[in-house]
Amino acid sequence: MEFDTEETTSKALWFVAGVAVGSTIALLFAPSSGRVTRRRLSRVASKGRDTLAETGRDLADKGRELYEKGRKMADEAADLIDRGKKLVEG
Repeated sequence: MEFDTEETTSKALWFVAGVAVGSTIALLFAPSSGRVTRRRLSRVASKGRDTLAETGRDLADKGRELYEKGRKMADEAADLIDRGKKLVEG
C-alpha cells in the first residue's frame, strides 16, 4: 500500500476550503442575528479544526510507518552489502 502525502494534503486543504466557502454562502443566504451567526461560525470552525487535527494525526502516523519501512529497508540493504563484501573478500 502506497501513501501519497501530496494527495492527502491536497484533499484536506480542499475540504477545509469547501467548509469555509459553504459556511460563507450559508451565512449570506440565511442571515441570522449576530449571536446565532457567531454560534454557527464557532461550530463550523470547531468541526474544521477537528478534521484538520485528525488529518494531521493520520499524516503523522503514515509518516512514522514510512520511516520505519525505510529504516528496515536500509538495514536490509546494509546487511546485503556486508554479505556481499564477505563473499568478495573470501
